Order: sequence, then C-alpha cells, then structure tokens
Amino acid sequence: MAHVGNYLGAFKHWVASQDEFENIFCVVDLHAITVQQDPETLRAQTRIVAALLLAAGIDPAKSALFVQSHIGAHAELAWILNCFTPMGWLQRMTQFKEKAGTDRASVSTGLFTYPTLMAADILLYDIDLVPIGDDQRQHLELTRDLAQRINSIYGPILVVPEASIPPVAARVMGLDDPTKKMSKSEESGGHAILLLDSPDDVARKLSRATTDSQRDILFDPKRPGVFNLLSIYRGFTGQPEADIEDHFKGKGYGDLKRELAEVVVEALRPLQERYHRLMSEPAEIDRILAEGADRLRPIAAATLARVMGKIGLG
Repeated sequence: MAHVGNYLGAFKHWVASQDEFENIFCVVDLHAITVQQDPETLRAQTRIVAALLLAAGIDPAKSALFVQSHIGAHAELAWILNCFTPMGWLQRMTQFKEKAGTDRASVSTGLFTYPTLMAADILLYDIDLVPIGDDQRQHLELTRDLAQRINSIYGPILVVPEASIPPVAARVMGLDDPTKKMSKSEESGGHAILLLDSPDDVARKLSRATTDSQRDILFDPKRPGVFNLLSIYRGFTGQPEADIEDHFKGKGYGDLKRELAEVVVEALRPLQERYHRLMSEPAEIDRILAEGADRLRPIAAATLARVMGKIGLG
C-alpha cells in the first residue's frame, strides 16, 4: 500500500508535471513477482495502485497509465539488457543487498536482475527525464550505464535519461525510526502513514512518532525525528522552512504532531474520496489501463525492434 512518502516524493510531483511533460506511469506487477505473490492479491493490488495514482491526480487524458505486464516488450528488452549487464554491476546495487539480506543464495534471480527490468521500463520509451526519489539514483545510474554501453557498441540506439529529483520531501523517513526510509514493507504499524489511513490512524501514528529530548522545533538534519516531521509538514503545505519554524516557535512536540496530523488528514481526504469512488467502478479502472497500454505498445515495439535489429536479432 502506498504511503505519504510515495505521495510527497513522487505522486505529487508527477501530477504537477503533467502540463509540462508527456508523462508515462507504469504499475510494476512484473517487479512485484521478484518475491512470491498470491495471484488474486497481486491482481487486486495492481488495480489498487492504479486507483491511488488516479485519485492522486494522474489524468489519463494527459498521461499514459498502464500495467507493466500488459506490454511484453518490457520483459523482452529486460532479457537483452541482462546480456549486457556485468554481474558486478548488479552485485553493487544497495537495494538488492538490503532486500536479500544474508541469505542471498535463496532469493530469486529476478530480485538480482530487478534493476535491468527497471532499465527496460525506462529505455523502451526514449525517455529524457526520469522523476525519482533520492534512493533510486543508483538504479538510474545503472540504466544510464547500460544505455551508454550498448550505444558504444552499436551506435546511438538508446536515449540516455537524466534524473529529476524533487527538492522537498524527496526522502521521507519512517515515523518510528527516522534513520530508515519510510517503506510499506516494514512490519511496524507505526512506521508509515498509508494513503488510506483513517484520521484516527494518522493522529495515532504521529502521536507516537520519534522525536528527541530537545525543545526547539527546527529543520536540523542532525535531529532526524523532528526534521522528518517538519519535512512532511513542508511537503504537504508548501511553506518555506523559515515560516514553519516561526510558526512553531515556542510550541512543543505535541503541537507539531497535532497540527501535522490535521494537515495530513485534510490533504488525504479528497484523495481518499476519489479512490473509493474509482474502486466502486473497477471496469473503468481497467479501461483506463487498457487504453494506456494500447497507446504505448507501438512505441515500445519500435524501440525493441530497433535494438533487436542492431544487435542481430529478428
């Protein structure tokens, strides 16, 4: 389930960019099966993610929204990229090390080659700019390295993308442990604010959020708990740091947490209303996803054919 870190670090910026760029948004169900999934749950979660993106403001009239597995070229290009990817590049990937843990021999090969599928997702569409969270820098660098490697061998056939990282709340941290990025995979119930959390859940989670023993409410990265809460506040309100610090001058952590809860609840209310309205019409969600795939399939096919022709396939 998506959380406020996803919203502030990605969804909000994607929505704001729709009038400026031709955007493509992919629900990555192929990435999901790098760990074992219940089939019906996976199908349901795919629709839920799509509904949340639409509820957050992704407009299918302006942007293409589709499901990854609905365009077979993603898997085909990923295999080709695997054949040009040194194992050493993948062994250095931080997220693989974190997710695999100490028992790397038992995880799926798909988890190991996850970054090459992500590279295929990007390179298929001749994308110039990729909006990512700060934690995805390494994956985009690998994508760039792969495109440059193939181009150096066969000529300029792949566009080398650039990263676009939002300056505010690009990396929202966990409420219970502000030294770790907010993640849906964490088991702690107080770790993340989910986009569908009730007002009571939001208030409860924030009331228990980690702070520190100091008193001043300031944007100080050396105080990760308070810094994280203030960053979330800034991400939702758009107010400058100085104005926020001035607003909370002389107030305590309880005031910060209560006011932040009010801000989050009010920001999520319209999103949640749109989400529930969309989920009451699943056929409409499926129609939007199918139209997005139909719109993009010729672009992906052309890129795949260009690559295959250059390397001697087909």
